[in-house]
Amino acid sequence: MSDGVISVVNRFAGVHPVLDPAPERSDRTTVAHPAPQTGLLAGQSATIPSDLTAAQPTNRTDSPVLTPGGLATGPLCHRPDPEDRFPVDWLRLAEHRFLVSVDWPAAHRFFAPLPDGRQDPLLVAETTRQATMMLAHAEFGVPLDDQFVMREIGYRLETPDFTVDSASGTIDVVVECSDVRLRAGRLVGMRVDLTFQRLGRVLATSMGILICTSARVYRRLRGEQMSVPSRPVPLLPAVAPHEAGRDDRKDVVLALSKHRPGWRLRLDTTHPTLFARPNDHVPGMVLLEAARQAATALTPGHDFHPASMRISFDKYCELAEPCWILARHDLCPEQGAVLRVQGVQDEEPVFTATLGGAVRGSR
Repeated sequence: MSDGVISVVNRFAGVHPVLDPAPERSDRTTVAHPAPQTGLLAGQSATIPSDLTAAQPTNRTDSPVLTPGGLATGPLCHRPDPEDRFPVDWLRLAEHRFLVSVDWPAAHRFFAPLPDGRQDPLLVAETTRQATMMLAHAEFGVPLDDQFVMREIGYRLETPDFTVDSASGTIDVVVECSDVRLRAGRLVGMRVDLTFQRLGRVLATSMGILICTSARVYRRLRGEQMSVPSRPVPLLPAVAPHEAGRDDRKDVVLALSKHRPGWRLRLDTTHPTLFARPNDHVPGMVLLEAARQAATALTPGHDFHPASMRISFDKYCELAEPCWILARHDLCPEQGAVLRVQGVQDEEPVFTATLGGAVRGSR
C-alpha cells in the first residue's frame, strides 16, 4: 500500500465512525486491475469533505477496514474512449462508502468550458453516472452485460467559482451508497450521493438513483427495439448553435419545431461523446443536454449556466420516434427562479428536469 493511500486511510480513520467491514458475498465479482500510474492508487493524497466526516460516537477502538479498490476502465465506466472517461481509480472506505479519484479536463471536445473560463457543470452529472456504474460493476458484482437506468440524477454547484482553474485536474469524490437493494444476492438498485472536492474545497454535490436489469430481462423488456441501432436515424436541421449555448452545430441536440411549441430532439448517432457506442434508446446524457440547451434557448441572450439540475426519467426515449422538448420559466420555493424542461414522446413524458442558474448562497 502506497504512502498516499495510507494517508487517506489515516485521515479517514480519525474522523469517521468505525463501520463493520462488508460481508463476503459469494456472488461478488472480483476485478483484477493493473496498477494505475495516477490517482489514489499511485499515492495521491486526498482530503475527505468535512460534511461527510463528522465524528460519530462509537465504542469500537479498532480501525476501519479498507478493501483495495481498482482502476477505472472503459467497460466499467461504459466509456470506451479515454477522452470521455473521468474516473481514474477508487478506494473502498467502508461497506457502502468509496473514495473515487477523478480527472476533469481543462478542455474537452464536448464538455467544454465557456469563453469566460467557467467549467461545464454537466461534468458533475456525467461523472456521477460513470462513477456509479463503475462501482456497481466492480464493488457490487453487477455483470458487465447488465443494463443500467439512472431513474433520477441531480447535481448542485456549491461554489460560484466553478471555473477551469478551480474545477479541473484531480478531483476527490466521496460516494455514499444507500437504499442498496438486492434480489437473490444480485444488486437491483441503489441511491448514491456524491461530494466533489478539490484541494480541500467542496465544488459540487450530486445524487442518483440507479436501477439494474439483467441482460435476459432487458432483452425481453425491449423486444424488437433491440434492433434499432442498426437502423439510420434522420439528422434534423439544428437550431443556431449560439441559441443552444454551443459553438459547434454538431453538438446541438435541438431542432426547430414547425408544428407545435418547443423543439424536436435532434439525434446525431455518430457523435463520439453523446453516442459513444450503439444503443437501442436515446442515452440519458443526450436528454440532460437537451434540457440544458432548451433552458439556454429560452433565456434572453442565451447565456444560461445551470448551477443545479434535477432530472427524472419516466420511460425509455426511443430513437425512431419524434421527441418534443418543452421549456418554461417557473418559481421554486427553495431555488427561486428556475426553468422546467420536459421531453414528450407519443404524448407521454420521457423526462422532467428542473434547472437553476444561481449557486446556493450566492443570491
